[in-house]
Amino acid sequence: MSSENMTLKLKIWRQKDSFEAGKMVDYTITGVSPDMSFLEMIDVLNDDLIRKGDDPVAFDHDCREGICGMCSMFINGEAHGPNRGVTTCQLHMRSFNDGDTIYIEPWRSQGFPVIKDLMVDRGAFDRIIQAGGFISVNTSGRTLDANAIPIAKEDADTAFDAATCIGCGACVATCPNSSAMLFVGAKVSQFALLPQGHPERKERVVNMVKQMDEEGFGNCSNIGACEVQCPKNISIEVIARMNREYFGALVKPEN
Repeated sequence: MSSENMTLKLKIWRQKDSFEAGKMVDYTITGVSPDMSFLEMIDVLNDDLIRKGDDPVAFDHDCREGICGMCSMFINGEAHGPNRGVTTCQLHMRSFNDGDTIYIEPWRSQGFPVIKDLMVDRGAFDRIIQAGGFISVNTSGRTLDANAIPIAKEDADTAFDAATCIGCGACVATCPNSSAMLFVGAKVSQFALLPQGHPERKERVVNMVKQMDEEGFGNCSNIGACEVQCPKNISIEVIARMNREYFGALVKPEN
């Protein structure tokens, strides 16, 4: 790792819109500080492009604090880049060396169509949540205090771990099958482990899995790449739990 400013060669996917074919375009950027975040480096590149009258590279970003998951990029063949447990905005240029060539691409999946350059439409995840990733609770009138509902600490901790999913789509991008099962499994798990989620648990998992399939995501083949490159380190155990919930929901009780 270098402590001096770096010169880097960037190969970035440029695509005008969802209808036109894209291609990799070469750029050279100089004066890159190792303390820059990856997004700050892209900002510098875009500033140079705008000054030259060229179209800047379009990419998603919002919080830049590793919370929202908007800053999704496929960097040198890895979702969010070479570091583990971080989003792209938390990746710093000290992870690279002077003279490196960096390949930067959008998520690639039928379920995530490219909008422009590095931006993809992740509306499929929103539709999966709308299909059942919520609890319908009447909060008016007489409600029960949450502290009055006993929940085993192990279940509470596991539910919290699943709830850390930020829906960035790294699991889909890194899976050879473009599977969204880590995402759906996390959302199903966080409710299935808590009593508040039990009344709708069967409808929830069936509806969410159905919507996931309709969106064109592939099936899980237990490769485990999704767990490795998930920025929140969510375990593939959530996929096993989702499968148990799903098959349990399909079993009709005996009369």
